[in-house]
Amino acid sequence: MLLFSLGIFLGLAARASSLDNGLLKTPPMGWVPWERFRCNTDCKNDPNNCISEHLIKAMADRLAGDGWKQLGYEYVNLDDCWAADKRDAQGRLQPNPQRFPSGIKALADYVHSKGLKFGIYSDMGRMTCAGYPGTTLDTIETDAKTFAAWGVDMLKLDGCFSNSSIKALGYPKMSVALNKTGRPIAFSCSWPAYEGGLPPKVNYTLLGKTCNLWRNFADIEDSWDSLFHIIEWYGKHQDTLQPAAGPGRWNDPDTLIIGDFGLSYEQSKVQVALWAVLAAPFFMSCNLRTISAEARDILQNPLLIYINQDSLGIQGKRVTKSHYFEVWKRPLINGQFAIAIMNNGTDGTPRPFVTTLGLLGILDCKAGYKIYDVLDKLFMGAYKLNDTISTKVTPTGVILFFLRPLC
Repeated sequence: MLLFSLGIFLGLAARASSLDNGLLKTPPMGWVPWERFRCNTDCKNDPNNCISEHLIKAMADRLAGDGWKQLGYEYVNLDDCWAADKRDAQGRLQPNPQRFPSGIKALADYVHSKGLKFGIYSDMGRMTCAGYPGTTLDTIETDAKTFAAWGVDMLKLDGCFSNSSIKALGYPKMSVALNKTGRPIAFSCSWPAYEGGLPPKVNYTLLGKTCNLWRNFADIEDSWDSLFHIIEWYGKHQDTLQPAAGPGRWNDPDTLIIGDFGLSYEQSKVQVALWAVLAAPFFMSCNLRTISAEARDILQNPLLIYINQDSLGIQGKRVTKSHYFEVWKRPLINGQFAIAIMNNGTDGTPRPFVTTLGLLGILDCKAGYKIYDVLDKLFMGAYKLNDTISTKVTPTGVILFFLRPLC
């Protein structure tokens, strides 16, 4: 059965090769509720934090009013738990009437009125992960048309309560259906995460013809252990993952958890630095109404966002790993580079790190490079290829350098 379904999948993927929908030429940026608010549906006792139109509107207000939109954070996306328990009489998905009394079209219109984009969630299975109605092979066309009519700008399609054969048919079929609506809808797939994230079960060439971005690995949790586990998985499998990414097709290591409860200040900087080097989507999942000034400063760093949004779209790679240090490098447009130096030690003292541009494999410009400390917002000076670069990196911390050539 699996061989048969993969054969069908190959044919569907070929038909879906027109996915080049002009969308997400740089990694998408915005906000999603899942990590921070999960499936809180108790609006009676917790009206400000339940999954509802009130919450989505509040976050849209914050994105538009607190400087986020101007920096590129433009998507306000629903995740699981927005839907009613049953489809309507016409077989269409519908929102929970108590928590979304105005309907999804009105909510999307509100988000659009703020100059933002609106995303929604479904699941390529009989139910969503939280048990709400999913998208089946028979409802794909209906659901795509419904989302387009509502004014949706992005669809995340999860993968609970289905199997490999259904996913192999369903994801390409939804890609085609979204394109057929005539509305530009970015397509976020969880497909590879449910197939182990690696070949031979995952064909990244075909995936790039089907989806604009995709989850590869386990959900992030609000902890350093979870974050570090994801980073190490990306480093271990980078030779498979890195070539798959590029403009319009991105690996997605999951949401930014800066501003939540589990990361220290230094660990928060690790996530944004590595996500920028990985050309990862910048989807925050925090409470923007109460986010700390420190967390906001990290996430609104213009040079950090410049690196993440680099138009070359090349995902960075880990180039060195030792007992305490990892060095990650990303080439950028116009001969520029981003270098992240992470100290994964937990022994409580900053560790010295000494290197040169030459040792980092940056040899393109013989005249040298200007170096900026991105997260501390410092200009460090101009360095020739053999000049010593000396710094200290805190435990479970990072230094992110931006290099601009002098040539």
